[in-house]
Amino acid sequence: MIWGGTFLAVQYALNFSTPMFFVGCRFAVAAAVIFLLSLKSMSGLTLKETLAGTAIGIMIAIGYGTQTIGLQSILSSESAFLTALYVPLVPILMWVIFQKSPSLMTWIGSALAFTGLVLLTGNGFSNITLSYGQVLTLICALVIALEIILIGYFAGRVNLRRVTVIQLMVAALLSFASMPLVGEHQLPAFSWPLLLIATGLGLASALIQFVMNWAQSMVDPSRAAIIYAGEPVWAGLIGRIAGERLPLLALFGGLLVVLGVLVSELKLKILNSPQNNKDA
Repeated sequence: MIWGGTFLAVQYALNFSTPMFFVGCRFAVAAAVIFLLSLKSMSGLTLKETLAGTAIGIMIAIGYGTQTIGLQSILSSESAFLTALYVPLVPILMWVIFQKSPSLMTWIGSALAFTGLVLLTGNGFSNITLSYGQVLTLICALVIALEIILIGYFAGRVNLRRVTVIQLMVAALLSFASMPLVGEHQLPAFSWPLLLIATGLGLASALIQFVMNWAQSMVDPSRAAIIYAGEPVWAGLIGRIAGERLPLLALFGGLLVVLGVLVSELKLKILNSPQNNKDA
């Protein structure tokens, strides 16, 4: 719910800031908060935790950076639906990386999600073209899928407080360092709305990243991804309340994305029923 609510807030913040500077501020606040809450734990930092936090932090910087730049040209609700494509991507990437074959329902869900993506672009199958903002958001979805896989891989093997601090610090530093690469050569002027939004989203990001690291020590990446699928629903609802209006075809596309996300995690339990096993 919190994650879904951040899309519109980020888009509003871009009225006062450039994208990567805002991403850097957001995660700098988050890093400071978790660091202050984890002072007693930091003395035991290990090389493995540093490497884990760095790898996850790189994914966060790229993922949120591309998403925030994309929000300059697409609606927050559209961004949320496109970002949700990380859900079917998680099991597919796990297949590629760990040779863990996806289920039939994952492939069906991925097909539904792809169809929804095409409808979200507003062009249809006859003329599949993506805008700059949509391409960046799709890159974001891919990177966030990798982030979820990395969190799942390291969860339970490292101290989550220390890793969260490192990943947030790396995300902030990389975001600031990338500013010249994306044409941000000047700092935005100080404004109270920017300070308040950066602080609020920093606190939200601290909570989101800490909970992801904690919860995924008990929930596998694919199952975690399906829980995160509620994010575009909340983002779409909040965007609607704020006055965003996606075309009917795009809304149907968004519905297909969410449906694909849900279907990708359905299990054909009937195939494993006691009666079937008895017949076999």
